[in-house]
Amino acid sequence: MRKKRDTQAWLDFQPSKLTLTTRYFARYEGISAILDETPKLLELVHRDLDRALELENRRRDRRGGFVYTSEMVLRLSLCQVIEGMSLREIIVRIDDSHYLRCFTRIHGGPMMNHATLCKLRNAIRPETWKKLNAVLATAAVEGEQITGEKLRLDTTAVETNIHWPTDSSLLWDGYRTLGRLIDKARQIDSRAVGSQRVHLRRVKRLANLVARRANGKGRKATDLGPLYKGLISRVERLCNWVARLVPELERGLRSKRYGVFDHATIQGLIEELRNFEPLTRRVIWQASERVLFDRPVPNDKKLFSLFEPHTELLKRGKAGKEVEFGHMIQLQQVGGKFITDFEVFEKRPVEPALVRPALKSHETLFGCPPDSVATDKGYWSSEELEGIFDSVDVVAIPKMGRRDGAEEKRELDPRFKLAQRFRAGIEGSISFLKRILRLARCMNKGWKHYMATVGATVLAHNLLVLARC
Repeated sequence: MRKKRDTQAWLDFQPSKLTLTTRYFARYEGISAILDETPKLLELVHRDLDRALELENRRRDRRGGFVYTSEMVLRLSLCQVIEGMSLREIIVRIDDSHYLRCFTRIHGGPMMNHATLCKLRNAIRPETWKKLNAVLATAAVEGEQITGEKLRLDTTAVETNIHWPTDSSLLWDGYRTLGRLIDKARQIDSRAVGSQRVHLRRVKRLANLVARRANGKGRKATDLGPLYKGLISRVERLCNWVARLVPELERGLRSKRYGVFDHATIQGLIEELRNFEPLTRRVIWQASERVLFDRPVPNDKKLFSLFEPHTELLKRGKAGKEVEFGHMIQLQQVGGKFITDFEVFEKRPVEPALVRPALKSHETLFGCPPDSVATDKGYWSSEELEGIFDSVDVVAIPKMGRRDGAEEKRELDPRFKLAQRFRAGIEGSISFLKRILRLARCMNKGWKHYMATVGATVLAHNLLVLARC
């Protein structure tokens, strides 16, 4: 059984005497106190990390020396979000900071490298991050640090880490990825791969030529048909090669003709080939439909990235950002800027349908509905909001379109206007999450890690709010 935390205290011989530094680290002292006073947070994290920590510490030091604990991983992960740094940057920052070493409880021990931190942090499930936020919200309610008289909701987009998806760039992504995997397999089993060549430079030049021609004024996608036809045929031939190669590699595994290391490598290559080959064929299909046959492809059937296939195209009508690639999240917040709950949506939801679940979540946490709920006009729907007016005193949701006399009177009510001014405060919280805590774009790969990143960022935000209070 691995340790949850290290109870041995370390002496602090270097207290800071600079006022600016003292104020800067005061928030860490507040967060550290909250984590110590809420042991259930560490218990939830330890359930996910127990096995991963045992394997990592056994690999690191077989002599029973310094070991990493679940508490260190949790505090390192929170520190990364708060500082707004990458994995490599935060490791260097903490290793060079006496105070942050104390906050993360590493003290004078050996610093964790960025690969280990990435592995251990990814072992914390997205469901666990959501539970951590729920436990923190419950503790804040019990400690009377937050109240539930007012509730505000808003949605925002968090982008995935992809390049701008064009047909030619996606085709090149598929070709170079499959070609790289084939070359790795050739180094182990050249007989199974065969003598066929992967023409990376030639296909790259062709993809770049398509991109340059597409930027010309007045050009249509169908004008690039001959170039696209050549590019698509090359990528399709490579996919067919992969379809023949995978059974050959599996036959080699069954015959046990590889060594131990090569056997594990081939297993990994087969898994990657099985993942990328159908995605590349999907790119071929959508490029052929759009360019060769001049048929539109609906956005919900398009693939926007081979490496983040869950990515969704979002059109929100924002100035300067007509199109975004990522997912929508919803935040529900009470007074004091504490985010009581959040949701991450794989497919963009209909906003009016989110009001009732948010009110139910709020009532579960506080034991009663809020006195007022405020959103923007995107949440308005007379059918969805029917019945909410009976349980909530002030429903500050502006109506879209024309208003009758009763609706104008409702929106001119001073309580409605006051609730709408309260609603505007969530925009500042969204800005803080995106600019300071780096939630504008998720740099972690995969849908699960995307959800975990949102959960970790919301938790760090709430800890900062409570530490300030």
